Formats: sequence, C-alpha cells, structure tokens
Amino acid sequence: MATAGKWGPADRGKRMFRIDVPENRLVRLKERRFTDLNLRERDHLQEWLVRMPDALGEELLIVQKEFDGFADTRERLDLLALDKDGRLVVVENKLDDSGRDVVWQALKYVAYCSSLKKAEIVEVYQKYLDRWSEGADAVANLCDFLDVEDLDEAVLNAGNEQRLVLIAANFRKEVTTTVLWLIGHGVRAQCFRVVPYSFGEELFIDLRQIIPTPEAEDYMIGMAAKDSEEKSVQGAQRRSDGLRQAFWTKVLEELRTRNVARFENISPSKDHYVTCAAGVAGCHFSLIFLRTQARVELNFQRSDAAENKWLFDRLESRKRELEDRFGYELRWRRMDERKASRINYSYPFDSHDEENWPEMVEWMCNHIIGLVETFSEPLVRLNRELKPRIGTLPDRRYVAAPVPED
Repeated sequence: MATAGKWGPADRGKRMFRIDVPENRLVRLKERRFTDLNLRERDHLQEWLVRMPDALGEELLIVQKEFDGFADTRERLDLLALDKDGRLVVVENKLDDSGRDVVWQALKYVAYCSSLKKAEIVEVYQKYLDRWSEGADAVANLCDFLDVEDLDEAVLNAGNEQRLVLIAANFRKEVTTTVLWLIGHGVRAQCFRVVPYSFGEELFIDLRQIIPTPEAEDYMIGMAAKDSEEKSVQGAQRRSDGLRQAFWTKVLEELRTRNVARFENISPSKDHYVTCAAGVAGCHFSLIFLRTQARVELNFQRSDAAENKWLFDRLESRKRELEDRFGYELRWRRMDERKASRINYSYPFDSHDEENWPEMVEWMCNHIIGLVETFSEPLVRLNRELKPRIGTLPDRRYVAAPVPED
C-alpha cells in the first residue's frame, strides 16, 4: 500500500529518458514546470483532458467544464464527467502544486453534485454540447457511452458513489494522507501526478496515477467495499450481480450443450455482458443482458478508429445479403464520433423475472449462433484485405465513408 506523503517535492524529479537507438543509450529528458512553460490550468491541462479523457486510464465522458451550477455558491469545478457505470467524476487540476486545500475543495464539489438527478445531468451535458459541439444530442451520446438502448435503462449518479480525481505535479503530505484516509472509508478518490518534460523543442507529459497505485487500487477499493458491505444489508446491486451470474451460467451451459466452441472457456460473469473472440484482433461477439432486453452484438474495437470504420463499411455494403443470411433486420451502428462500431440485434424481455429466462436463453443461443455463422467468414476475409492497409487508412470517424466496390 502506498505511504502517505511519499510524493513530496523531493520526489518530483522522476527521471524520464529518450532511447537513442542508433547510439544505444538513454538521453535524459529535462523536467519542467508548467508555469515556466507558460502553460495554464484552464487553457491547457484542462483542454488536453477534455480532448482525451482516457488519458486518465479509463473511458470517461466529459459532461461539463467550469461547472458552476451550484445553489447559493459561485464556486466552479474544473471538469465534470461520467464513468462507464454512470457515476459522476469530479476532476480538479492544480498544475505544479496541489496546495493544502484541494481535497476540501473537491469534496465540496462532490457533495454539491451528489444531489444531481438524471434529468439535471442530461440538461448540464446538453448545455455543454450546445456550446462546444453544435448539433450533438446529449441523450444519444449518453446511451452510446453507457451502452444502453434507452436512457431509462441507465442509472446515473446513484447514491453516494460519486468519485473525485485530483491532478497536480506535486502533492503535499496533508493531501496524500487525507486521500488515503478517504479511500479507506469507501470514497472513490484518485491522485494523478502530471509532470512536463522537454527534449529540445519537444514537450512531453508524464501523467500517471499515484494514489492508489494501480497495483494496489483493486485491493484498497475491495477492502473499503468489504468493510462497507459488512456494515450494511445486501443491496440491489448485489442482487443484480447474482442475477447476471446465474443467468450467464445457464446461457453458457446451453452453448456448451450445443457445442459452440467459441464460448467453451468463458466463465459466468457479474457483468451485463459476456464476449468471445471473433477471430480478428479487436473484434468480438457479445451477449448482452439488460433490464428490459436481451441483445447479441458484433463489436469493432480495434485501437485504430479508421480500421473499425473500414471493416464496418465493407460489411454494411453487403447489408441485404448478410441480413438475409442472419434472418432478421440488424441495427448497424457506425458511431462516427466514437472509435468503436457495432452491429446488433435485440429483443424485449423483463430480464429480472426469472420465469422469462428459459425463453431468453433459447433466444440468445439461437441468435448468437446465427450472428457468428453470418459474420465469421466475411470478417476473417476482410481482415486479410485489411492487413496491408494498416496504418494507411484515413480517419473517417466523423464522415460517412464511401465503400469501394468488390
């Protein structure tokens, strides 16, 4: 476990090097200060995170910046985001030094945001999009990000599950001590150290999580959750986890009975989905268990957005043929503003009524087999065509991509 106060001024000089391959040696990068580089919190660091929130190590959706929608106060937080579980994330940036009061400031913002309802979050996000992304629709973006068909299926800002993220080049001992104490009491808090470096005219940023350390994070969160669980009654989330695991056990047993080899080594999950490889890197078939529906899906999640769009477009050019083979009309989701794309088919079920499970299991098994049989061969063939093009495709995430004729 990390020790409070470990990341003081004397430890700011984490050494970074450039590899000089021809000379087979390391070249030290020079550590810099944001203020010396005329880089500012709001104009620079904040905007970098807005444009690449996954620099913090996970998928986050920025829903507002410089948020000041608090009653009876003129304070404003730097960034307000949502994580993939619908939790609000308060992000506070402090550049070269965290200061002594950053935790208290961030906790106030978390407390202010804890009462935000779903409709209010949608409104806040829509105002952000209206100002910074004309024409974008908050509800549609939220559904895509949270992987739900209808926003009614999603829970936003549940209970006291809000999170806080603190970012600075140097964290004072009183800050690290307090954050570790908060984590021990079940508060989802993280500290990221961000340090600029230079090599000649080039600038680099080292952005890494230091509290809790990535290696200790699961353990610390788990211990805090365990302590909380022992003090509280079994909640709705635990029931949902149990339901999903029980349901996936039945589905996977049925798939094994049908000798579907792709799912032989897949274990029942507490998540709302299980996946298997599609035979092409970054692509997979998914079974999805939602509150009001079941879904089967082909996902394109390669690291390069242009490759995902290329594969999707080539398959969509054969849409009628592939849907005839599958037997039903599919939903083709190119998702131009996101890296991934997907093709899916769904059916409404009350998944929390276990009396519906036999029908759901039958439906899921039939249609995932159909999806695999429909897309496996075309996808593998396209992968062979794609390999020589890797690294040369244009970025087509934001425009309709023309599909070349076969």
